[in-house]
Amino acid sequence: MNQSILFPDMQEWNAELKAVTFPAQQSGALIECIVSVDELMKLSGMTINSEQEALAVFASVRFDLEELAEELIEDEAFNQFGQIEVMS
Repeated sequence: MNQSILFPDMQEWNAELKAVTFPAQQSGALIECIVSVDELMKLSGMTINSEQEALAVFASVRFDLEELAEELIEDEAFNQFGQIEVMS
């Protein structure tokens, strides 16, 4: 794991995006990472019907999501808003 990218133990539900957002820090810069409900269901094989379920599933696959986000950050695969959209 690249120690220059850190993932604080924080996440929140974004109802507008229907996604969980979580931060990453690289060289002091804060990067917003986003994972959609559809992607969470794909990664986990579970059905998500609520915010609470989305956050619980996120917690269960967090390590995998952080690895995917780290690769995308290293590849500088930012979207038009400067965010990382985590996809497997």
